[in-house]
Amino acid sequence: MLKRIREWFSIRLAKNPGQIVLLAILFFNVVFLLLSAFIISRMSLTGTEHLGFLQSAYYTISMILDAGGVAYVVEDIGPQNAAIAIVCLIIVIIGMISFTGAVIGYITNYISSFIESSNAGNHKLHISGHFVILNWNSRALEIVNDMLYSNSCNKVVVLVSSGKEEVQKQIEERIHETVKRENYRIKEECRERSYFARKWYFHQNKFTSDLTVIVREGDVFSSKQLFDISLQKAAAVVILGEDINNTMCRYQLNEKSAKIGNGNALTIKTLMQVSDITSASFSEDNQRIIVEITDDWTWELVQKIIRSKQVDGKCNIVPIRVNQILGEMMAQFSLMPELNTVYNELLSNKGATFFSSLTDSKDEIEFITNTLSENGQVIPLTVREDNHKNYCYYMALDEKDILRKERKELSGFPVGINRSFWLEKKKILILGHNSKCQDIMNGFSSFISEWGYKDSDESLLSIVVIDDEKNLEKMGYYRDYPFVIKTVAAELFEKDLICDSINEFLRMNDEDVSVLILSDDLVPADEIDAGMLTNLVYVQDIINDKIEADSDFDAGSIDVIAEINDPKHHDVVSSYSVKNVVISNRYISKMITQIGEKDAIFDFFQDILVYDTDGDDGYESKEIYIKKAKDFFSKLPSECTAEQLIRGVFDATYDPDIPLEKQNITLVLGVVKHNGEIVLFGGDQSSINVKLEEKDKIVVFSNH
Repeated sequence: MLKRIREWFSIRLAKNPGQIVLLAILFFNVVFLLLSAFIISRMSLTGTEHLGFLQSAYYTISMILDAGGVAYVVEDIGPQNAAIAIVCLIIVIIGMISFTGAVIGYITNYISSFIESSNAGNHKLHISGHFVILNWNSRALEIVNDMLYSNSCNKVVVLVSSGKEEVQKQIEERIHETVKRENYRIKEECRERSYFARKWYFHQNKFTSDLTVIVREGDVFSSKQLFDISLQKAAAVVILGEDINNTMCRYQLNEKSAKIGNGNALTIKTLMQVSDITSASFSEDNQRIIVEITDDWTWELVQKIIRSKQVDGKCNIVPIRVNQILGEMMAQFSLMPELNTVYNELLSNKGATFFSSLTDSKDEIEFITNTLSENGQVIPLTVREDNHKNYCYYMALDEKDILRKERKELSGFPVGINRSFWLEKKKILILGHNSKCQDIMNGFSSFISEWGYKDSDESLLSIVVIDDEKNLEKMGYYRDYPFVIKTVAAELFEKDLICDSINEFLRMNDEDVSVLILSDDLVPADEIDAGMLTNLVYVQDIINDKIEADSDFDAGSIDVIAEINDPKHHDVVSSYSVKNVVISNRYISKMITQIGEKDAIFDFFQDILVYDTDGDDGYESKEIYIKKAKDFFSKLPSECTAEQLIRGVFDATYDPDIPLEKQNITLVLGVVKHNGEIVLFGGDQSSINVKLEEKDKIVVFSNH
């Protein structure tokens, strides 16, 4: 028996020493109180002979908690009561140490441990319908920030392996900046109103954050810690890749880059752990697991995990090829720079954006016609099949607008369309490189496949690349891309060579040229965007020289698209009169947020970002284009409302005698004014006035 007690005590002491200490304190104090009460009750001295055992126990506790309680035991301290007075004092002193001091000390320590445990994230979270982010990288902050505009989710849980305090600080600062910027914008909107009208407008429209963000530090591979953040009840789970430029050592950076470029085993391990939980019967239905992927090896393994673990309606795994998507976008921005501003709004929760809903019909024409006739708040886009379900897609300001049905049939608005419209030649100068160069070139290749001139050796696209020798060699001097007509090997500090090459390019192409300045994302943290900023200075200096030499020179004829990786450099780049600053990581963040909230939206995103091949079977999907109004229309439409223009262009581009796959149905999403202002047709289309001028452009959603 004694051996078993000793063994139990040893195990409990090893597993929970605090519990043993508490039991020891309680046991000692119980014994001490009983013994003290017995001694006092047995000392039948003057004034104490009337005390029984229970009374003695009560007065013993009173004395320990309040030394003044001795008066209840010893009414008159004289020679006869000196002994019991001494006993009482001894009991008080020992009790203060063993009872009051020990218990209060233990409780204080317990409270401190509880607070530390809570801060460390060791207790279970009982929440549901939340957004979970596993790991942290340069894109994570924008995911959290975009959730500020979400109408469906206001709880985010972040689980990181280390650096919890730094992550919390970044989130707090970013949210504070966003709220401040939005409220400043609201104040600017009502600047012209009277004092009380301004106050009331701001009170009614003030932007506030109701987003709850909980950051936990722990092991993302631990099933216990995943259950502790209620992963099985989350609406969406995002598995982020690892940043490789968070080091100061270039050797470590190169080693890390090569390792991750070959495959990311940690992403696979995390996905296996997460999918095992989310595919179980006890998990919530329709959970989305979004996985960032940057290499082919990881992509192939993720596909195998999807085949084994994905359960329709339960666990839906969405792999995102980060470099491929960003490469396609950078190519589109180079061809149509205004798309940067358009996508910045459409791919976020702020302003006009994309929505989807289930439908029983596959008839796209019927869907578009009915929606245009019944709803003046949304723009119907297309119907697609996803996971054996049919979804219809809209552009709108709010998901609630989709349900509106309040309009009558519109009277016809005649619009003349140039049916032989073709995108004009584009000349692009690329400065620098990043990890997405090959994907950017593939984006240009798909553009050529859809829009290349038929039966002609003339190229629709001409590109010149200026980069250092090492990276040109890595890309094979772009020999696999016939539209790259020239490469110039120049180190960043070779100013004369770079500037002479830029000047030569601009002399040969005096209008409609784009200069794409790439930011190397494979450099140490302190060098982020440094190369891009240097090249930007070169380009801006040349543009300034042209303006000084010719007062009639149109600086707007040169579209400068500057990519940055660190959002903190946005204001610096904008100060150089660059209208198209591309924070590439933000687009992935915005897309991840959208995918986590909306059904069947990812494949739709992929379709609009990839150009098609015009084959015998027709076009595979639709894309968003920026088209010059004077070229698209045979005659510029008269002044009208947005709903008239949308319906008029749809009627003019739809031909019922042509098979659907051969149609080039066009839906107008907005306009680009000659001064650069972009207006997307979100909200009440009948209240948006449109007056197209010679130099304006239109934003359209079409097959071609």
